[in-house]
Amino acid sequence: MVQLSKQIAENRYRESFGRYYEDFMVGDVYEHRPGRTLTQTENIWFTLLTMNKHPMHFDEEYAKHSEFGQCIVASPFTLAVLVGMSVSDVSQKAIANLGWTDIKMTHPVFAGDTLYAETEVLSKRESSSRPTAGLVTVRTAGSNQRGEVVCTFERTILVAKQGHSVEDKAGY
Repeated sequence: MVQLSKQIAENRYRESFGRYYEDFMVGDVYEHRPGRTLTQTENIWFTLLTMNKHPMHFDEEYAKHSEFGQCIVASPFTLAVLVGMSVSDVSQKAIANLGWTDIKMTHPVFAGDTLYAETEVLSKRESSSRPTAGLVTVRTAGSNQRGEVVCTFERTILVAKQGHSVEDKAGY
């Protein structure tokens, strides 16, 4: 988690998170902490919010008869948590997510699992249409408490250059 502190007045400081375009270096890997333990209640809430009606996510009796023998966490919930874990390191100063590719769910996630994530910077280039921003492509991998990779994905983000983030413009 990238956390900076800016002095905004005498004896007064404000925390700031995230990286500017200039801070990304191809090949760098960011470990996102703390981990996040998922509960069945959260899994059910997510399925209700998103109208995902597959019984493998909320019907314990149904799930007992599956190859897993229990409910599994909805894969979009897993993805959302891993993305959320990466925000303060990767996209806190983003203008927009431009694309998602190669999303893979590589191992089932169960209630009670704790997820950890890390992100590798794959590429970066200055924006040809926005001189105050650049494009950064990253790959994030999420693992459970046993070190089993449960999800991987790539995303491309439009990231503000120093002095041009919303935070900078708003005087934060």
